[in-house]
Amino acid sequence: MTRPVLDNQHARRLFLDRHLLLRPGSGPGKGEDLNAVLHGLGFVQVDSVNTLARAHDLILWSRRGQYRPKALETLVAHHRTAFEHWTHDAAIVPMSFYPMWRLKFTRDEARMRARWTPVRREGWEDEIDTVLRHVADTGPVCSLDVGGGEKRGSSGWWDWHPSKTALEFLWRSGRLAISHRRGFRKFYDLAERVIPPEHSDRRLDDRDIVDWAMSEALWRLGFGTSGELAAFFDMVTRDEAKAWCAEALSCGRILEADIEMANGALRRSFTTASILDEAYSLSAPTSRVRILSPFDPALRDRARAERLFGFHYRIEIFVPEAKRRYGYYVFPVLQGDRIIGRLDVKRAGNALAVRAFWPEVGVGMGRARTAGLMSELERVKGLVGSDRVEFSPDWLHDRPSAA
Repeated sequence: MTRPVLDNQHARRLFLDRHLLLRPGSGPGKGEDLNAVLHGLGFVQVDSVNTLARAHDLILWSRRGQYRPKALETLVAHHRTAFEHWTHDAAIVPMSFYPMWRLKFTRDEARMRARWTPVRREGWEDEIDTVLRHVADTGPVCSLDVGGGEKRGSSGWWDWHPSKTALEFLWRSGRLAISHRRGFRKFYDLAERVIPPEHSDRRLDDRDIVDWAMSEALWRLGFGTSGELAAFFDMVTRDEAKAWCAEALSCGRILEADIEMANGALRRSFTTASILDEAYSLSAPTSRVRILSPFDPALRDRARAERLFGFHYRIEIFVPEAKRRYGYYVFPVLQGDRIIGRLDVKRAGNALAVRAFWPEVGVGMGRARTAGLMSELERVKGLVGSDRVEFSPDWLHDRPSAA
């Protein structure tokens, strides 16, 4: 039987639509509207880098221009309609997903016990019960509140003192939950004091959780290999993902299709007939220019972004300045259904300092596209609290960089 083929343009549009980037987002970016955005994405990655805005804030703002950071804090710390935990990295997750995270708690605990003991400071496992009792007795604590007599780390981000490691272990294994943040500092409390009982008391079979995770991943991606579907929430093993796809394929829940990549190659992927029908019914994308976070869920899988969009992107944090092609932390820029370039911009006092924009190969920066970029910079001022945009001399590279 011949597999259906989804051409690259429609594949990109479907993928962007599933990531809420194809059409303008007109909601208020708070309350129930923000809950709907978070649920549509599945999660939003949290990251500490703040040259322009925190990753989670820029991700949500790119979908809802009225979004402001206080709105997400309200969902997590006050309304409890979202919680903070782990996918492939730290993330904010809809609270309705909490029962499914129990599988992740169990698997993460096993991985941490196996992997952390050889590389973390000795004694962290001995501090687990002590830290848990401390939290139970005193309420929300941060890492500064535990291990008072322990030597603090001095050799890097992950050089935690034993009680800090125990605190993170208790969070990752589900016995603690993040109650709130102050600035970017996490405060932990007992999970039963943070997670609403209608979510914490619900129990599901592991097989049902695997089915949920794979089905939800496919719905949000539109298409994918078994490995890509497993990686979405990072709670399903590759063997489980392969078995799920084989079973779903045999009973007609999913089908195989050839998805055309940016270079014309066909990549066999799983999808559904209804998703393929939807791909060809989507309207043309908005022409808005959008500044995206480097951790945007549409671009998180760098290899997939390169295959689907022809966009080769790496954050060049550890590359010496003399060898960098771009700044070490530049922002992808999307227009319509293609990545048009990367932007080097940061907050500098009350200004947005634009240091460079590099168009992608084959992208011309005529008046309309340049004006679109200028408009996006004006919009992002409201998110980051800047009152003006300042441009470095020769900031606009008029020749695309060579691949």
